[in-house]
Amino acid sequence: MRTLLHVLVALGLLVVGVVTAVAVVALHQLWWGLVLGLAATLTTLVALPPGWWTRLAFAVGWVGLVAYVVPARPSGSYLVPGNAAGYLLLGAGLVVLLLAVATVRPARRDEPDDGLPAP
Repeated sequence: MRTLLHVLVALGLLVVGVVTAVAVVALHQLWWGLVLGLAATLTTLVALPPGWWTRLAFAVGWVGLVAYVVPARPSGSYLVPGNAAGYLLLGAGLVVLLLAVATVRPARRDEPDDGLPAP
């Protein structure tokens, strides 16, 4: 039962990460959109407890979407252009991933490292 809860939490946070990244990519050309999107992303990362099923799941969703939209589209255009805002968005993706990976605590045998309270 606990594993099912972990998977559901991870899937939910993965979707939240993707949706947040969609908003950031859509608004990153506007200075206030980029600032607001990155602030929301970093606030969410700090608010989530460190763990494989929580913070890392959110970060994988966020970084995965950004990595998906970076290559050129079939029409030859880019969603993330090579300008200051685009490079800041890509750098933020690296920071998001490094922050999530660096704060994952190793699991102990007596206590699972999932960020969820014990029953």
